[in-house]
Amino acid sequence: MSFEVEFTKETIDNYLKEFGKEFRRRNGTKTHADIILIGGASILINYDFRNMTTDADAVIKASSVMKEAIHCVADKFNLPRDWLNDDFKRTSSFSEKLFKVAKRYRTFSNILHVWTVAAEYLIAMKLMSGRQYKYDLSDVVGILWEHEKKSLPIEKETIMKAVKTLYNKPLPANSLEFINDVFASGNYEKLYQDSREIEREGRNIVDTFTAENPTVKGVSVDEIIEQARRKKPLM
Repeated sequence: MSFEVEFTKETIDNYLKEFGKEFRRRNGTKTHADIILIGGASILINYDFRNMTTDADAVIKASSVMKEAIHCVADKFNLPRDWLNDDFKRTSSFSEKLFKVAKRYRTFSNILHVWTVAAEYLIAMKLMSGRQYKYDLSDVVGILWEHEKKSLPIEKETIMKAVKTLYNKPLPANSLEFINDVFASGNYEKLYQDSREIEREGRNIVDTFTAENPTVKGVSVDEIIEQARRKKPLM
């Protein structure tokens, strides 16, 4: 995105409602559209532990009409043109099987079908990404925490089955260690706060490095964070 927008559940619903209207206006009623909200947007519409996100990521079966409708909503509400995007398709958390495991959220204008991701698959996606400077780790704990409070606990075996279904390959070592530690502890409230602090620290490390080394290329975010925590120079 060209600039950050803070999405809430209410604003996401409002933008999707307008998106449905614009798509129907351009495309008529014969062809329906389907999108899957993932990441922070999926967290917002399913859980209460977060109240905003700066990302509205989705799996979009793109067409020129859909893109026009997305851009129209952007212009109307002063949003980035890619306020709703599928850039995450280029990341490790994407899977072609998402449409097979998605669950329905809402339909807008009787033509835009919006889907979301069930808890175990959302956790699997967050673990496959495992970013220490976003909300990946705290989101995992937050989901487990809310399900526990509702007496609907999620077992580790369920998560690992979801990982296999989506990716059919092992989790990154750091993510596997993290989820094992989470279940070994079971203190989701404390783990959530600790994870958020780790993520804030990671974000600060990345921002500081970027500001101090604007011309440096080819250094991964994970490497920046790891070396900073070990107090080793990258250069």
